[in-house]
Amino acid sequence: MEKTRERRLEQKYGLVQEMGGGVRDLPNESLKILVVDDHALIREALRSVLKQLDAKVAIFESATCAEAFKLADANPDLDLCLLDLHLPGLDGFAGLAELRRRHPAIAIVVLSASDDRADVTRAFNHGAVGFIPKSSPCSVMLSALDLVLAGGVYLPQELLSTRMPAAQPAPAPVYHVTELGLTERQREVLMLMIQGKPNKIICRDMGLAEGTVKIHVTAILKALHATSRTQAVLAAGQLDFSKAVVREGGKEAKMDTASS
Repeated sequence: MEKTRERRLEQKYGLVQEMGGGVRDLPNESLKILVVDDHALIREALRSVLKQLDAKVAIFESATCAEAFKLADANPDLDLCLLDLHLPGLDGFAGLAELRRRHPAIAIVVLSASDDRADVTRAFNHGAVGFIPKSSPCSVMLSALDLVLAGGVYLPQELLSTRMPAAQPAPAPVYHVTELGLTERQREVLMLMIQGKPNKIICRDMGLAEGTVKIHVTAILKALHATSRTQAVLAAGQLDFSKAVVREGGKEAKMDTASS
């Protein structure tokens, strides 16, 4: 029976101790990563970066979506796929949707020269769990990939704080987070979700049972009219969190995302 990505990562790494720090049990088997980019120089540069995740990482490379499908079919236990959006033949968005359909357990992260919010939204709607602009420093990329491998979702903070362009038809009004009808505890969970933290890390940070966190996440999805965690994170990027009260180390603190 096919294992889910979360189960496979749990067995391979155990629970990540610190987000973005890469602290985890040494794997019994190497990471398997598929890199899909039509530029050989980019693929070569990524090889050296990815080896910092795991010295024994197995890297598979493809210049087209068609080649990527064959490699993924031959290696269904891939842990991660880094996918460029602009590829010859089938474009990256269509390739993302097809790869997600064929191999739903593989974590797919878009690595793109674009930092357009519309592209980010479209990528997540097609099944991506991360979006990393190619302009990002290596340290940011490594932290983002560690987060995704731990079961989290990665979005650049600057994209989360960017409002939808006014040129788009009928933009949704910006609501303050307190207008969602969420409890203070649920707003705390939402803030951690925006940081990309998976449920197990939220449980640890807040001292809650996993079942309780799942109930809070379900309430958050309902309040944001979202059907997935990634849709909720994107929707939360349109909220006003100014002067929202969250807890830091058990103490109350005011949050103003305009300064974050």
